[in-house]
This record gives sequence, structure tokens and C-alpha cells, in this order.
Amino acid sequence: MASETQKTSSGTMTWGTIPPNVPSLLRDLPILLAALALFYAILSMTHYWLSPVGPPMEIHLEPSALPRYAMFSVLRIAAAYVVSLAFTLVYGYVAAYNTRAEKFMVPLLDTLQSIPVLSFLPAVMVAMVGLFPTKQLGVELGSILLIFTGQVWNMTFSFYSSLKSIPPEMREVAEIYRWSWWQRFTQMELPYSIIGLVWNSMMSVAGGWFFLMACEMFTLGDRDLRLPGLGSYLQTAANVGNTRAIWWGMAVMIGIIVVIDQLVWRPVIAWAEKFKFEQVESTDAPTSPVLDLLRSSRILPYFSRLTVRPAREFLSLHFAQRHAAVGAGRVSRGIYHWLTRLMLAALLAGICYESVKMVMLLTHLTRDELRSIFLGAGATFLRVAFTLFLAGLWTIPVGILIGLKPKLSAIAQPIAQVAASVPATALFPIILLVLIRAGGGLGIGSIMLLLLGTQWYILFNVIAGAIAIPTDLKEVCSVFRFGRTERWRELLLPGIFPFLITGFVTASGGAWNASIVAEYFKFRGHTYLTTGLGAVISNATDTGNTRVLLAATILMAAMVVTINRLVWRRLYQLASTRFRLEN
Repeated sequence: MASETQKTSSGTMTWGTIPPNVPSLLRDLPILLAALALFYAILSMTHYWLSPVGPPMEIHLEPSALPRYAMFSVLRIAAAYVVSLAFTLVYGYVAAYNTRAEKFMVPLLDTLQSIPVLSFLPAVMVAMVGLFPTKQLGVELGSILLIFTGQVWNMTFSFYSSLKSIPPEMREVAEIYRWSWWQRFTQMELPYSIIGLVWNSMMSVAGGWFFLMACEMFTLGDRDLRLPGLGSYLQTAANVGNTRAIWWGMAVMIGIIVVIDQLVWRPVIAWAEKFKFEQVESTDAPTSPVLDLLRSSRILPYFSRLTVRPAREFLSLHFAQRHAAVGAGRVSRGIYHWLTRLMLAALLAGICYESVKMVMLLTHLTRDELRSIFLGAGATFLRVAFTLFLAGLWTIPVGILIGLKPKLSAIAQPIAQVAASVPATALFPIILLVLIRAGGGLGIGSIMLLLLGTQWYILFNVIAGAIAIPTDLKEVCSVFRFGRTERWRELLLPGIFPFLITGFVTASGGAWNASIVAEYFKFRGHTYLTTGLGAVISNATDTGNTRVLLAATILMAAMVVTINRLVWRRLYQLASTRFRLEN
């Protein structure tokens, strides 16, 4: 589409771009309307947040309630993504460059990734409701933080992996020109990691949609907490067996995902293409009419001159002056180290106190409870391993094909985004009924649900890896007439290897996390469950059995961390040394 042109009186115009004779006011009108709609949505959400806490909200299943519910869900996911992005940049940067902290932060990230959303629920909700006991804000912040726990980990792993694989010659340039911390971050580190971060951001938002049903409707002790949103709408429809409402909710959700893809992700993908690490420019780059609209705007440059540019110049000057004043910074660094030690000491004391309390609680576990926990752990481990094997069989070749062909990516990426974002738990009642009639039951259904929830982590990372392969390397393969086998062995698989490991790590953690909904499911008043650690955690959450919930969560985290240390961490080291792009 981008290569087709049409002759006009004013010159050559590209299809999909804004005609040059369109008045500037009309060019900026969609931007102004979008800004006003966003302002109204935030205002409505703020008004609801500040309202007093009342009785459990009734979720209406009429289609007319869906626009309001959809607005609330989109704003929650957007807020959780902003928090996730800030966490990613800070945590990933510190873990990549602080050797001492890395030894602690990376295993901690593995542990946090492996903890299911429902295991975060009691602590997060008690804390948030305790901070805002009389306002709806407490429950809303708790829901946003729960969505955050389903979004953030693969983004952080991607950013950390990208920083560890930056070519050494780029770092040498930064040293030669004596760039400040801010210059390195904004001109080298963040641009180099943009492609992987963008595709993992899409997967993170998809993960937010996947766990939306668990994050908008839950039970905390004797309190039934419900929030207006698409997740609670779908969960209520599934509980009462209202198939018509399920399809209405799914249709609205898919429509929203498609709109977000076209208005947000496609422009971001096209914009991120300029950060591709290559010496030969690609002749078939992705395009976006929305990005063309933003670039032709008159309002955005004016707004940038008033706000963004002064802030950027101030930060650049500030960090450049701090970088130059090496001697003057020694005192502040000494104070910083002492404050860091005090914070670590306080954190260590808190961890020791909570550890003692947990040990005392775990001593009350019965033999039957321990047996069910360990038996469930073994069953879930086998399901996760088989799921990753099935996911890798198709995501690697399909992801490479999509990443190498931008025209195909423009078609396949929105489809993958929709498929990854649709909560499999909303479709699961229909799948479960079919399996029960066929005699399969939840044993097979749980593997299908795990596959639906985790295969996209691998696919999106493989696509990002294939896109990031430099064009000049592809042309070298063509010049030397590499065969299909040689091309895969010498270019494609080594080129995507760092991204592939990130995909498998996050897919593994996501599979363990998704087991809480894959192995324990409620439909039409009946509870369907199969042997597994996810079923143990879900059942303990429903019954309020804190000691079983704690023990199962600790065992799940320990298993995921052990696997990551023995397998994935070694592959990460291999990716950052042998399979790093260098000249």
C-alpha cells in the first residue's frame, strides 16, 4: 500500500497518508476529539473512584451496560500498563547494570513472575482497602495492581535482556563521547530495546485482558467485591450460564482490542522501525495512517515546544552537569550508599519477621494437605512442560514468517493481538462442555487453556526477534545464496535466540500463573477441577485456607525459580555472549 502512488496537481501522494490540501484544522480535529474523549473518560473514572463504598455492585447483563463497563476496563488496563512500564524501566535498568543487585533482583523477578494473580489478591486488597476504607478508590487501586501483576514481568525480562545484549561497540562510543547517564539511556539503551519492549507491551496488555475476569470480581473473606467492567460482566455471565451475554461481552472486547491495535499499536510499531539496528535501510517498512496523521498535526508540535522539549532539555543539561562534576558527586554518593544500606537493613528485618510468621503458619499443615500440594505440583509441572513444547512447535516458524514480511505482519499481528487478548476463561465454558460430552474433561481442557494463555508470549517475542534482524544480514544471505536450512541455522535461529529465550521464560511463568484458572473452573453453579497446583491455590482462595494458599504459592515460586536458574538463566547467558549482534 505504501508503495502505490497517485499523481495529483500538488505532486505525488502515498495511499494511506493525509492529502496535503486538507486544512490543518481538519487534520487536528480527530486528535482534539480523542483528547476530549480521554479527558471525559478519566473524569468519569475519577468521580467513581472518589465515591463512597457501598453494598456489592450488581452487574447488569444487558448489552446497553457494555459501553460504560468497557470504558472502566480500558482505563484500568491503561493505568496498570503505565505502572508496569515505569517499573520495567527502573527495575530492568538496575538489574542490568548493578552486579550486586542483579544477583538478588533477577531471582526475585523469577519468583514474582511465578506467583499467581490470586496469590497476590489477599495482600493487595487488604492493603488497598485499609488505605482507603471509605472510598471506592481502595478497591480500584487493588484491581489495577492485580492487573499490573499479570502485565509487568515479561516487559521487565525483555528490557533487561535487551540491555544485556547491547553490542560492545555502541557502549564504546558512549564512553568515548563521555555521555551522561541520561544520554546513554535516551540515545542508546532505550532505542535499542524499543522493538522488544513494544511487542512485549502488546503481550502485557493482552495478559491484562486475559486476567481481567479474576481482577474485577473476587471474594475477600466474607466480602464480595465487584467492579464495573468487562471482566466482571463476562464472569457474571459465565456464572449464570448466560451464553448470549458471553458472546455480547466477547464481541465488545474484540472490537475494543481491534480499535486499540489500529489506533495505538500499529502506529507504535511503525514508529519503532526507525530504531532497528541495521546499516541498510529496509525497503518494506510497516506504515500507519494514524502515525501519518500525528506527524502532519499542527497542535502536537506546538504542544511539544511548550512542554516536552523544555523538559527534555532541562533533564539533558541537569544530568550532563552531574556527570561532569565527578568530584562533587562523591559526597552525595556516600550519602546515597548509607541510605541504601539503611533501606536494605529495614527490608531485611521486615523479611525476617514475615518469614518467621510464615513458618509458624506452615507448621499447621496436615499430611493430606501436603500430599495434595506436592501431587498437584508434579501434575502442573508436566502440563506446563507439554504446553511449552506444543507452543514452540508452531510459534517459532509462524513468528519468523510474520516478522520477516511486514505486509503479512500488518494482517497477522492484529489477529494475534485479538487472539492473545481474549480471555480464554470466557470461552472456556463452551470448550469445557464440548470436552465433557466427548469424554475429555478438564484434564485435556486445562492444557488447552494453558496453551491459549501462554503461547502468545513466545509468538510475540519471536516476531520481535525476526523484525530486529538487520536487513544487511538478510542481504548477505541472499548474496551468498544460502539455502533454507543454512538461512535458518546461520541467521534466523541465532538472530531470534535472545528474544526466544525471553518468550519461553515469560511463557513458562505465565503457564504456571494461568494454571489457577485452567485447573479450577466454576460454571452454572458447578465447580470443575483437576489435579494440579493451580487448583489447590484456587480452592484455597475460595475457602480462605491461608496456610494451604501460602504453601502452594511458595512451592510454585520455588519450582519456577529453580527451573529458571538451571535452564533459562544459562540460556540467557548464552544469548548475551554468543548470539549478540556485533560488528
